[in-house]
Amino acid sequence: MLAHEMPVTLAIVGAGRVGRVLGNRLHQLGWRIGAVVTQARATARAAVRAIGAGRPHAGLTRQVLGADVVLIATPDGAIRRVAARLARMGGEEWRGKVVLHASGALDRAALAPLERCGAATGSLHPLQTFSPRAAPQLEGRIFAIEGTATALGMARRMARELGGVTVRLDARSKPAYHAAGAMAAGHVLGIMEAATRILMAVGFSRRQAVRALLPLVRQTLENFERLGPGSSWTGPVSRGDYATVAKHVAALQSFPREYGEGVRRAVAPERCGAGAQSSRGAPEAGESSRSRGIMARGFVCRRGV
Repeated sequence: MLAHEMPVTLAIVGAGRVGRVLGNRLHQLGWRIGAVVTQARATARAAVRAIGAGRPHAGLTRQVLGADVVLIATPDGAIRRVAARLARMGGEEWRGKVVLHASGALDRAALAPLERCGAATGSLHPLQTFSPRAAPQLEGRIFAIEGTATALGMARRMARELGGVTVRLDARSKPAYHAAGAMAAGHVLGIMEAATRILMAVGFSRRQAVRALLPLVRQTLENFERLGPGSSWTGPVSRGDYATVAKHVAALQSFPREYGEGVRRAVAPERCGAGAQSSRGAPEAGESSRSRGIMARGFVCRRGV
């Protein structure tokens, strides 16, 4: 913690993966940890052990009001309900306190009952994946923030001390922002698992499949970082080879329907995005009716969608 900044007491409501990691890092930086609230006493105690400080509580408690800052790290569907209950519990005692939630898709409107009681409200979302087995790196990572002026100041301070880089978002932009993160993390994981199962079906062991695919994905991402999407784009669509794409779709007919759908749907963003400079463009007249059929089933470049 910076020497000229006063120590802050932080209460954490919903100390799951995100709450535990942020609480632990902030505790190491000198923040005081107050109430740590989960739904059950056992999980609250486990959270306190993981954070290294705090007082465990099963269910919402007035002890939360003893903190300067409250971080609500519950699932998105519970944030509004938690905010309403805390507002009823504290009333005017919320005046002068800061309440942040950690949702990537919701804005501070979810905390409206607390704002009406006088709290400064906002959101702080680390654009990072939090697995159950290992704490992720936060240094250099993006923290999306929005909220009132006071809440923004506290969110910037938290992110800065955690080593992050803040990006202020308009409240209306948060769902699209979060969708981008989900595409780059969860969706990629789904694609990797599908590719792994395809290789296993043709004779690879799982270990062999993973060893084959990971270097390919890593090189693709390295190219994307260094060269940009256009120069990194490879594969049959980049060459305008829709006959091969048709063979891919045919080969995947014995797999779950989503596999073939994934290939077909991938053609449109590839043609409209990274591959906009493809030398061939659309399939030529001599290509198979199957490949023309692929393009006919909705692979239309819609700018701005």
